[in-house]
Amino acid sequence: MKRVITYGTFDMLHYGHINLLKRAKEMGDYLIVALSTDEFNWHSKQKKTYFSYEKRKQLLEAIRYVDLVIPEEAWDQKTSDVKLYKVDTFVMGDDWAGQFDFLQDETDAEVVYLARTPEISTTQIKKDLNTKDLTTDHKSKTD
Repeated sequence: MKRVITYGTFDMLHYGHINLLKRAKEMGDYLIVALSTDEFNWHSKQKKTYFSYEKRKQLLEAIRYVDLVIPEEAWDQKTSDVKLYKVDTFVMGDDWAGQFDFLQDETDAEVVYLARTPEISTTQIKKDLNTKDLTTDHKSKTD
């Protein structure tokens, strides 16, 4: 069985996330998603999520490509996760290109960076929601 792992916050789940998870699953038989905990996001990434860890985990577990969701609690747990779960392929979005190449030497896992879905991101969604006047965007057709 070929095992694949990816990491992320997966807040405000969108089709870009689904594309990444689908392509990651196509690289193996079993997809593990290490989901950043609320504490890790706040203390290490300085970001607050819209949805709690438990809600984000519930959403990921409902996706057919995802076989297992585990907590990501520290930047340096990747090496131990790859070894513990006997991972063959480590997958991240290409915005992280080169950042995890060391895993190939430390674990023998293949490291792959997948192109992101260009027109969508959680950051952009949050910016759009903060700058739009939603009352003017949803006028009735009779106006």
